[in-house]
Amino acid sequence: MEKIGVIGLGNIAQKAYLPVMATLQDEYEWHLTTRNEAKGEMLEQKYGFNHFHQTLDELIAEKPLAVFVHTPTATHFEIIKQLLNTGINVYVDKPISEDLNEVEALYKLAADKKLLLTCGFNRRFVPFNQELKRIPDKQTIVSEKIRDNAVQPTKFAIYDLMIHSVDTAVYLMDEKIKHVNNFLVTKNGNLEQGYITLQGATSQVQVITNMVGGSNLELSTVQGAQARQVVTNLSLLQTYQTGKVTQESRPDWENTLVTRGFDPIIKAFLDAVSHGTANPISPESAVLSHKLCNDLVNSLQR
Repeated sequence: MEKIGVIGLGNIAQKAYLPVMATLQDEYEWHLTTRNEAKGEMLEQKYGFNHFHQTLDELIAEKPLAVFVHTPTATHFEIIKQLLNTGINVYVDKPISEDLNEVEALYKLAADKKLLLTCGFNRRFVPFNQELKRIPDKQTIVSEKIRDNAVQPTKFAIYDLMIHSVDTAVYLMDEKIKHVNNFLVTKNGNLEQGYITLQGATSQVQVITNMVGGSNLELSTVQGAQARQVVTNLSLLQTYQTGKVTQESRPDWENTLVTRGFDPIIKAFLDAVSHGTANPISPESAVLSHKLCNDLVNSLQR
């Protein structure tokens, strides 16, 4: 049975990853890393995990096939570099880094080592977003994220929140970007609104983030030649055609982590490292999403 490591057992790991990993214990031997013994005991009782380590070096000594990295962003570069240099495939939460040079360096290292580095862009694996992806002849795409009143430091908000909408747009777009236009509204160093317009040969894409929008909402819209489809909060799909509007929700019995794309992206990564197949999040597209965020941050200084 292949060993799979996990480092960083905080909020995102406990909400989105460990519940899925717990269901795969008959396929993989999970090795979790934490210095907090009480947390380890809690996770052992809750999910039945029984391999725990206190340091990254201890985890690496187990020679896992891959490691999931859920530590703070500032720690990603050194942890990922150490894992790749010891021959271990890596899955990491977004963003890989807030430094584009580090992102590019890590992907080059992964390529040199013939290993997978996969960024956790779960929106690509949302079932309804995948339906949007299949729409032919896309004309307009809008990827939108709204918060009620959640102003945050601009760079942090772009890489922590807006990057979801940026990457959804990159995923949905079926052609190369020919032109990019950025626009930010900031106040006292905080992000209030952020916009990116992407233009292809035949399509236009709008990425919108509003941190003071009076509601909590996530929308993805694709206009094709035959219909318009809108996904709301990842769980509702509306299709607009002449004289007809249809609406579809995810099945009541479907696990939330399937609806939100975490379950399928985890399984896609594990399948890729186990069978030597392609990276479920292509390096080129992941770097592009980080570059668009990097350029947006840099636009503040112009």
